[in-house]
Amino acid sequence: MGYDTIFVFGSNLAGRHGAGAAATALKQWGAEYGKGVGRQGESYAIPTKDEDLKTLPLHRIKVYVDSFIKYAESMPERLFYVTKIGCGLAGYQNWEVAPLFANAPKNCIIHEEWRHIINEWK
Repeated sequence: MGYDTIFVFGSNLAGRHGAGAAATALKQWGAEYGKGVGRQGESYAIPTKDEDLKTLPLHRIKVYVDSFIKYAESMPERLFYVTKIGCGLAGYQNWEVAPLFANAPKNCIIHEEWRHIINEWK
């Protein structure tokens, strides 16, 4: 991934990027500790857990995903590498989260497993 790529990761609303893709975002992509939503350096945080690290319901995650999709649409010159948010520590299954990204623009690189799910879902 090059300079024009934004690393999209699952976070928590407290911005404690201590494990999984969030830790990678903190160490390698400019994520900011204490900031749990939106663009940070060359990364973008989508919350899947609340301030107390409890998993958010899907309808709340969808609000953050929709906001991300609008952001990605406004930045067509950038590529967004979307990790499988919500499917690690948050505990969701791929088939539950992948459809939230069905309307992601073409500049979003979606994991192959999710692309298959999205194509079946459409």
